[in-house]
Amino acid sequence: MVKVKVCGITNLEDALYSLFAGADAIGFVFYKRSPRYISPAQAENISRILPKKIKRVGVFVDEHVSAVREIAKACKLDMLQFHGQESGAYCRKFKGYKVIKAFRISKKEDLAKISGYKTFGYLFDSFSAAGLGGTGKKFNWKILAQSAKIEPVVFISGGLTAGNVTKAVKLLKPDWVDVSSGLESSPGKKDHRKIKRFIRVLKKKT
Repeated sequence: MVKVKVCGITNLEDALYSLFAGADAIGFVFYKRSPRYISPAQAENISRILPKKIKRVGVFVDEHVSAVREIAKACKLDMLQFHGQESGAYCRKFKGYKVIKAFRISKKEDLAKISGYKTFGYLFDSFSAAGLGGTGKKFNWKILAQSAKIEPVVFISGGLTAGNVTKAVKLLKPDWVDVSSGLESSPGKKDHRKIKRFIRVLKKKT
């Protein structure tokens, strides 16, 4: 069954609802320029309350290694998602954590970058000159669908909603779907009805 990560969590209410609705992981964005930024202290407080069964993912953009380690330990993170220009060598510095490297896709050649990384998973998101994620726009899924099978773990993101996630899963066969803006009432605030519908549609079809 495809797993669900609800990203861009900024408050306890949304985290708990995601858990009860059936999410497998939640994501905290520690990138200050994001409208979904959460401070490490706030994330730590939320993480402390959540049960261990839901995975905690920290999203970072070109952050200092020491800062990532400090935040990961304090917030009890299970996975580290790097969404910037981090190198393969950088991604290997976090033993004990599952590392996800994000790639923004606009053309087939973008997939060539994967060869420089040996991480737990790869996340494929939409390219936008305006931002590094959470744009609400999907990338051209055919680029990924027509490529050779990618190992080990594939996350797809970018413009996913209850209305298109079934099609995305059927075409791309990911291990995880990562959704953020598609479940919001406003940046950083989740719409609980959208969360419930999204997860219900996905889990019913996979």
